[in-house]
Amino acid sequence: MAGVNERTMKALKEVWKRAENSLCADCGKPDPDWASSTLGVFICLSCSGIHRNIPSISKVKSLKMDCWDNAQVQFLAKHGNAVTKAIYEAHIPIYYYQPTYNDCQVLREQWIRAKYERKEFTEPGKQLPYSDGVKEGILWKRGRDNGQFLPRKFLLSEREGCLKYFTKQDAKEPKINVKIDVINATFQPEKIGNPNGLQITYLKDNKTRNIFVYHESGKEVVDWFNAIRSVQFHYLKVAFPIASDNEIKNRLTRNFLKEGYMEKTGPKQREAFKKRWFTLDHRRLMYFKDPLDAFAKGEVFVGSGENGYSVQKGLPSGTQGNFSWHHGITIVTPDREYLFTCETETDQLEWIRAFTSVINQAMTPQEYASKCLDAVSFPS
Repeated sequence: MAGVNERTMKALKEVWKRAENSLCADCGKPDPDWASSTLGVFICLSCSGIHRNIPSISKVKSLKMDCWDNAQVQFLAKHGNAVTKAIYEAHIPIYYYQPTYNDCQVLREQWIRAKYERKEFTEPGKQLPYSDGVKEGILWKRGRDNGQFLPRKFLLSEREGCLKYFTKQDAKEPKINVKIDVINATFQPEKIGNPNGLQITYLKDNKTRNIFVYHESGKEVVDWFNAIRSVQFHYLKVAFPIASDNEIKNRLTRNFLKEGYMEKTGPKQREAFKKRWFTLDHRRLMYFKDPLDAFAKGEVFVGSGENGYSVQKGLPSGTQGNFSWHHGITIVTPDREYLFTCETETDQLEWIRAFTSVINQAMTPQEYASKCLDAVSFPS
């Protein structure tokens, strides 16, 4: 009996070592050490917890701690990540956001449920709840002034190329009407204080505005997110007919590169440093008094190195402003230097890495145009 078990464990390790099984089948995390004995995929610990919540579809076991019988190992050998992905991910729309292990729980859970439970991607041309070019429904929106979340009607239209929301269900005129190509959406469960929290940002007069929403249903809020991406994709296909699908995909919604508190001083660099919440959204560095502010108090364009932008560790010698945090950062632009301080060296290095990643990228023609339009800078 012991010999049989040893042979089974050896066979399991051989399947586990295949290159195709070196990343989690659902989020791409390296070195997965769990597997589904009913789906035949190798997954990470975090994704295994989601699988465990759909026991009618997936039975999960640890590759290190649990016992596997010969039939289960043979099933894994026959399937594995490559074969199973070919079945359950055969027809994913190009605009659909496929989360990674860095993404929040609701995105990863709905991705897993969409694949294995709802089988949304197994057939070509399947009608999906986020693919028909229009979506209407209620989202709970945070009030700009009182901070209360109240139900509001939202309407997304591919034909009109916009997202609207109404303060009342029977209202004829929307409170906002935003063109789809200036919208970004990113999940912010911690900042919003809800596991299904979604931040929608848009540009108005070349300034950033924020809307914070959530829905009680994880599926519904993720459907809204992918519906926005779907409408954006088809709008941009028309606007840029010679662009490839992948080029357009890269222009859809994006996560912020970095968020967090820093201290800042004014343009004279003699004022006291003030603690503010900063968001780096590609080339837009914005600051807010509160993370849930609807409007940025100031923003600055971060260009490329070849256009005179750079980031430096520390503050210029002789900086006079009073600051309580001592890990400085200097952003150099063609017009002026911007000075910040971070609470810890870890924060400082993470911000420098984020700024460097932006500065090292060449600017697109659209970004040149954005810089020319952008008259906003950090006030004192």
